[in-house]
Amino acid sequence: MCDVSLIGVWNITPTPFNDDGSLDLESLKRLTVFTRDKGVDGMTILGVLGEADKLTEAERDRVIATTVEAAGPAFPICVGTTHAGTDGCVAYSRRARELGAHAVMVAPPRLARANDAAFERHYRAVADAIDIPVVVQDFPPAVGGILMSVDVIARIGAASPRLRHLKLEDEPSPMKVSQVRAANPDIVIFGGLGGMMFLEELRHGAHGTMTGFAYPEILVEVHRRFRSGDVDGATAVFYKYVPLIRFENQPRINLAIRKHIYHRRGAIASPRARAPFAAVDAETLADLDDLLRRLGLDSRRT
Repeated sequence: MCDVSLIGVWNITPTPFNDDGSLDLESLKRLTVFTRDKGVDGMTILGVLGEADKLTEAERDRVIATTVEAAGPAFPICVGTTHAGTDGCVAYSRRARELGAHAVMVAPPRLARANDAAFERHYRAVADAIDIPVVVQDFPPAVGGILMSVDVIARIGAASPRLRHLKLEDEPSPMKVSQVRAANPDIVIFGGLGGMMFLEELRHGAHGTMTGFAYPEILVEVHRRFRSGDVDGATAVFYKYVPLIRFENQPRINLAIRKHIYHRRGAIASPRARAPFAAVDAETLADLDDLLRRLGLDSRRT
């Protein structure tokens, strides 16, 4: 296992399926190598974009094992292990660790109403069960709109060294980045939300992003320039590609758009998603083609 430094740009990838809806493990291998070769710092699988809730447990194992093997020992893999129950989340997290995951990502459990003590118990139980980092995912839509306060995030981060990573997707994210950093400066903060606020998140003190943008090399360039002190250069790159980030992250169809882009770039054989999902129409794909052409991006070039 490599020495994981959870910082920088981590690309969240989809799960490839064949046209008949079965797992496409050959495309998964190709997608893993494709992602690694774009210069990202790591790769996250089985998140919302990975359609994790549409996989059986046996399929989860195959996805994790295949990805880890294709990645090689020097490229770290984070695995989404969110589960409605604490025991299930612990079991998922232990299994991911057994299969070679370098970190896990966990959203808080869905509750009838926000309960900070329950959130803390949940994350402590997961951190106590494994010896790899747990990325706390603060994404209200994933848990029925329930919010995690800055105070509880700070306390969770202080509870264990394994809980000091946060994927912050509670909007407005830049402001909350500043608030979390003030409450607990030891927490390493990733942005998300398709990269829509990546530049502002960096300005407010984020350490990177963990998101599913299908041109991850663009985010790598933004991050590299920003960290080297070339803020103007990072800003120019980001502002150039914001229209694509915005277009790709449209609610309900973002998964379908990203799969179409990965398909056109040759990373996966089919853009198929598992039902239920929102498909994109021919006009939307034509809009995508027009946008990529205007930005000088060849969607079929790796």
